[in-house]
Parts: sequence; structure tokens; C-alpha cells
Amino acid sequence: MDVFSSETPIIGMVHLPALPGAPGYDEDRSAIRERLLQDATALEAGGVDGIMLENFGDTPFYPDRVPRHVVADITALAETLSNQVSVPFGVNILRNDVQSALGIAAATGGTFVRVNVHTGARLTDQGIIEGMAHETLRLRDRLDTDVAILADIDVKHSAALAERTLEETFGDLIERGGADAVVVSGTGTGATVDTTVLDRVVECRDDHGFDVPVLIGSGVTPETASDLLSVADGAIVGTALKRDRRTTAPVDEAAVERLVASIH
Repeated sequence: MDVFSSETPIIGMVHLPALPGAPGYDEDRSAIRERLLQDATALEAGGVDGIMLENFGDTPFYPDRVPRHVVADITALAETLSNQVSVPFGVNILRNDVQSALGIAAATGGTFVRVNVHTGARLTDQGIIEGMAHETLRLRDRLDTDVAILADIDVKHSAALAERTLEETFGDLIERGGADAVVVSGTGTGATVDTTVLDRVVECRDDHGFDVPVLIGSGVTPETASDLLSVADGAIVGTALKRDRRTTAPVDEAAVERLVASIH
């Protein structure tokens, strides 16, 4: 996955406030744009290798396809982000609208997307969500884009519907699902990753000769980053980069610098 210049990329999160149409929207599009610019500027200045744009404030989330007006707003914000930063950026549309994310990234210069459920099915607070890898990969081909797919292996805020080995799940993501990177997360936003699971995923990757990065999707902090990234290939970081480590707070540039320094 030749997306980032660093061998251990840190992807900083821009958690968007509630967008128009969501229950928490405060009727101020300009404020959303300003928050985006502030957070993205702080992330890049702090030294991240990439930025992920996510509609974090749109709770309760649609289980799959979001409405057209959401796609329109996120596209406009992604274009703003593209014009603001020089590091690679990607899109995640919660809960699982990877097709819209893929289209937005392709249209605005994004280089990656994250998908929570790429293969298989999970029980979530939105009900049962099924992976759509068969449609996602075909859409990427039709769009003639090389946007990378970062796929979760054990999705946050969800539970498996059936017992399967980690090796089987990993194989489905990579061999049958065509994911470009695997994301290992804790149980929820900001939750520490289970290092036993992380070790097993990396071992599975190495044992089977898969040439895909393993990224950590939650819980990385300046205190844990060095140890975790001696195992994983990179991380997606949100909460630890915010003021007072509150997920919904603005990005703290000094916190970004501390985390980056702890790794590099």
C-alpha cells in the first residue's frame, strides 16, 4: 500500500460535528468547515502522515448507505481538506457506507478509505451489517481509481454473529475481500487494542506471506505508541490527539507532536 511516505504512518482523525440532517446539527455549516480547517491544520503541523475525515457526529448512524445530502456535504468538506493539506487524506462514512466514501475520495483526491465491515457480518447498534466487498471492489474498478481500502478485522462497537477463527477472518479480508490493509481496534472509540489479538493478526499475516500493512485503529497514546508500533505497521489516532483526550474536542497540536515524537 504505497500511500504514505513513512514506514510507520500515523493517520490523524478529523471527527466532523453533526452534519445537516443529523439530530445534533446546530444549523451552522460554516462552523463545521472552520472546525475541519483548524483540526486538519493542527494535525499536519503536528507531524501526522495522513488524515482521515469521518462523520463522527452523525449519530445515530445509518447502517449502510447515507442520504445524498450527506454525501454532498462530505464531498464539499473533503474538497476543502484537499485544498488545505499536503499529506494524504482518506474518508470513512459511518456506519458502513464505503461506496460513498470511495466515490468521494476518488473525486476529491483522497487516497484511502476505511470500511468497518468489509466481509462477513456483524451485530451492531444499527442492527446486522453485512460486508459488501463484492460491490466495493467492482466500484473501484469502474471508477478507475487506486484508492486503498483499509478494512477492520474486529469492528468496534459490534459483535460477531458466529464463531470463526481469526485466521479465517483475516483470510476473508485479504484473499477473498481484496483489502489493502487490516485495521485492529479495541472494543470502542479510544479503547486500547488487545495486544494478544494484534500479535496474532501480525503473525497470521507473516505466516501466510500476505503483503499487507496491519494498522491499529484505536487506543494509541504517546505512552503506548512506541511499544504498539514495534508490532503494527501504523496507526489511526483520534482521541489521544484531542484536548484533554476527549474525542469530540478540537485537535491539540502539542498532543500530536508528543505522539509523533514518541514514535519517530
